[in-house]
Amino acid sequence: MASILDEYEDSLHRSAAVQHSRASVGIPHSGYVSARLEKETPIFNKQRIDFAPPEKINSLVVSSNQLCMSLGKDTLLRIDLGKPDEPNQVELGRKDEARVYKMFLDHTGSHLLIALSTSECLYLNRNVQKVRALSRWKGHLIESVGWNKFLGSETNTGPILVGTSQGQICEAEISVSEGSLFSTNPDQYFRQVYTLEEESGPAPVCCLEIERGIEGKFFIIATTRKRLFQFVGKVPEGTEQQGFSSIFAMHADHLPSFREFPANLGFSEIAFYTPKLRSNPRSFAWMMGNGVLYGTLDYSRPDSILSDERVWVYPSDIDITVNKPISIVLTQFHFLLLLPDRVKAVCTLNGQVVFQDLFLEKFGLLTRMIKDPTVQQIWIHTEKVVFRYHVQRESRDVWKMYMNMNKFDLAKEYCKDRPECLDIVLAKEAEHCFQNKRYLDSAKCYALTQNYFEEIALKFIEAKQEEALMEFLIKKLSNLKPSEKTQTTLLTTWLTELYLNWLGVLEGDLSQRNLYLDTREKFRTFLSSPKNKDCLFNNRASIYELLASHGDTEHMVYFAVIMQDYERVVAHHCQHDEYDEALNVLSRHRDEKLFYKFSPVLIQHIPKKVVDAWISMGSRLDARNLIPALVNYSQSASTQQINEAIRYMEFCVYQLEETQQAIHNYLLSLYALCRPDSLLSYLEQAGTNPNRIHYDLKYALRLCAEHGHHHACVHIYKVMELYEEAVDLALQVDVDLAKSCADLPEDDEELRKKLWLKIARHVVQEEKDVKKAMACLSSCALLKIEDVLPFFPDFVTIDHFKEAICNSLEDYNKHIEELKREMEEATQSAKRIREDIQEMRNKYGSVEPQEKCAACDFPLLNRPFYLFLCGHMFHYDCLLQAVLPNLPAYKQAKLEDLQKKLAATSQPSKSHHRPKDTDTISLGKGQQSREQIKADIDDIVAAECVYCGELMIRSIDKPFIDPQKYDEEMQSWL
Repeated sequence: MASILDEYEDSLHRSAAVQHSRASVGIPHSGYVSARLEKETPIFNKQRIDFAPPEKINSLVVSSNQLCMSLGKDTLLRIDLGKPDEPNQVELGRKDEARVYKMFLDHTGSHLLIALSTSECLYLNRNVQKVRALSRWKGHLIESVGWNKFLGSETNTGPILVGTSQGQICEAEISVSEGSLFSTNPDQYFRQVYTLEEESGPAPVCCLEIERGIEGKFFIIATTRKRLFQFVGKVPEGTEQQGFSSIFAMHADHLPSFREFPANLGFSEIAFYTPKLRSNPRSFAWMMGNGVLYGTLDYSRPDSILSDERVWVYPSDIDITVNKPISIVLTQFHFLLLLPDRVKAVCTLNGQVVFQDLFLEKFGLLTRMIKDPTVQQIWIHTEKVVFRYHVQRESRDVWKMYMNMNKFDLAKEYCKDRPECLDIVLAKEAEHCFQNKRYLDSAKCYALTQNYFEEIALKFIEAKQEEALMEFLIKKLSNLKPSEKTQTTLLTTWLTELYLNWLGVLEGDLSQRNLYLDTREKFRTFLSSPKNKDCLFNNRASIYELLASHGDTEHMVYFAVIMQDYERVVAHHCQHDEYDEALNVLSRHRDEKLFYKFSPVLIQHIPKKVVDAWISMGSRLDARNLIPALVNYSQSASTQQINEAIRYMEFCVYQLEETQQAIHNYLLSLYALCRPDSLLSYLEQAGTNPNRIHYDLKYALRLCAEHGHHHACVHIYKVMELYEEAVDLALQVDVDLAKSCADLPEDDEELRKKLWLKIARHVVQEEKDVKKAMACLSSCALLKIEDVLPFFPDFVTIDHFKEAICNSLEDYNKHIEELKREMEEATQSAKRIREDIQEMRNKYGSVEPQEKCAACDFPLLNRPFYLFLCGHMFHYDCLLQAVLPNLPAYKQAKLEDLQKKLAATSQPSKSHHRPKDTDTISLGKGQQSREQIKADIDDIVAAECVYCGELMIRSIDKPFIDPQKYDEEMQSWL
């Protein structure tokens, strides 16, 4: 297998050359086709509003889909963009020469401030039609307004900040009454809180912005033509309605922090980007003389909210002395600059102009550009025309910029839904990491790309970065599909080889011990990975060869356990004499087949533990399959070791209640060999019923005979009902044992007598013990003295038998007297029977003329009849009709035959002059007489009363109506 991998590495070099030739003829290195199927729409899509103003447009503001437009000198047009067909026109009602200087609309679109060129200010609420003058504001030319986004509502602005052309920052509040009419002046208060200055003195407040950070901290940003100020302070909780005076008071004695730039446009403008509605801005862009100051807003900073600042200079075609920018708008990745005749979009990531839109001269000069923060739409107007820009998929090309800036995480974030772009970013990141010798990171990225596998692998091989190569292969393997089986097999095998090589290098270096343990853990995780399980299982033979070639038995065992190849694990332990470990594996995984296979080896070395394991397996093991192991073991083991085999066999017989004959036979053989004292108790416990005995009787008899266990043989003879053999063998051992055998055939007195005669002969002839022979007579009632006398020798005197002979004669006398008494009783009984018969012959019954048949209820005397002792009377034919269906088939046939014979004897003779004795002669030739035939018929028909006899009892469950005639009977009742 190692040679195969070497050949594969060589093939990589050849494959890389082929890939290079492919690249030279234009074959793409990526699995993606970088072609656009349709023309993409631009990021900033311009739309001209279908609106022809009756007068020139002075100013335009938009917020929360509410658009307010100043037309001419005295007209204000309000449009709800959700209902563009329902514009609302309001007259300012000014008779003087005042013109609209600027307009300011809050974030809710409810509060509109109109600054006039005469240093006055008007207010209009969205829910009212009348414009009100703010008297307290008079004398101030308003340049900027900082709306309160935290306390403002549709009827109340909350504390707001107002910047004037004289550098003053004033705090004010405007409130509208509940009934849409002003009960008092709408301006609640108007007071100065601070003055902004530049080196030449007070400067106009160009922009104001109020933001709230964490822990009640407020940030106020104010700009002049050249400076950007920051006011930071906390407003005590519950006092927010009191305004921001306390924050400005903190800077009464010293200037707040500010940024200053030397160039001057004559004004400045700041724009913010808010990603979601009702959230804080995330970035800012300040348009001033030197360019655009761009940065993010970090609300966690203690003194300054501005972070990551950089200045993007204006594009080369912008000359601030000739065509300086007018307005700025900020989106997520771009800021847009409004020039008198065009719009330029600059990427905030690299400062490059990515979009430019030139307006025709017929539309006039561009006046103002604003953005609705709630719907992210950009509005531009001239004095005659209004345009709207929709921002679509602004982040589509951001990934390229981040990639070129080596900000790969951000690049991947913005192209995660575009796999072809993500592949380019990953390839660039991988190459960047490789150049900076971050090989592991490079490998992780390369594994996610569609670049040619051979090129990347060779790259790491040539750089001698085996660890990075392994990381690349691991990641590549994890990305393969289940259907890519060939690639999975190749990578899995190669990784195994690399891991084994790396472990071999680290194992001998004690200084790299921690790295070795870490690598070993990774290798084991790789082997046990569920995703690799099928591949490793299908190619386990190759993996075993690799492990064997490296001599890594530890991981061979580990791999075998993962593959559930416990046979190999147990075999390995047995080969290395690790019998306890082998048994632990068997006990842990409880595989019956492995127990059968390895038990012959294990029981030779750890018999007690093996038997314990067998017992723990219980009925899952078939003891018959373990007998060969026990037989081999018992033939070479000592008696003490054989006891382990007996212990398991006893467990099978007594605990598991095994009935297999082989098990019981083997236990018998062990008992006969080593435990004769347990043999007889086992046989007695098994019982004497041959149908319930589980051992082979003939085998047991031969086995006991071979080992000389006569008591056991006698017991087996008794079970086999070979009582003569049992007595013969028992007489060789013990006469009492023979006596117990002789009484067993209880139903065969002749055999019992024969057995006892054997015992008596043995006692007389072999033991020559007359007293014991006489005791045999008392033990068996079947033996008489005359049966035993022939066994005694002639020289024995009668004195020994005197008592026995007398007892025998007395028994004979008693028996004769008993027979006489029985004969007298029999004579008396016969006499009484004859008297009863004579009495029955003379017995009669009387029948009255009016008696009727019990069956048909007709007069009884009209036809032949029967009278029963119970009193019931039946006509012959009625009784025959009732009895015949209930007679057995053979009696019905016999009755039919008798009736035929009776009919034959009733026929008159053809000759009326035949002598009378002719009939007598003919009837005497084997034929029954007419009277005998009638008597036989009576015995069948009139054996018992049909109402009082057994016939009525047997018919108790018979239905009254024949089931076959039930329907017919039921219809007859309808």
